[in-house]
Amino acid sequence: MLLARVEGNVVATRKHPSFEGWRLVICQPINHAGEPEGSPQIAIDAHGAGMHQRVVISSDGSAARAAVGDDKSPARWLVLGVVDEKEPGVAV
Repeated sequence: MLLARVEGNVVATRKHPSFEGWRLVICQPINHAGEPEGSPQIAIDAHGAGMHQRVVISSDGSAARAAVGDDKSPARWLVLGVVDEKEPGVAV
């Protein structure tokens, strides 16, 4: 699991059939200070995260494939939840 920030939406004229009806977002992993860390990832978002919101993403491909209901799907990343707020003094 990684903390990330939503940086955009994916728009595709053609995509794998398992992605039909799913929102795909570009997520930039971030460190505890909110600075970019690593490469952006495309994740399935069932939570409706908005631009620049912090989210928790998982690279559990089997969970992503189960979510879309296709064992052969290329899905790898999944938004697990939207971070509402951070407690003072707690590193995220």
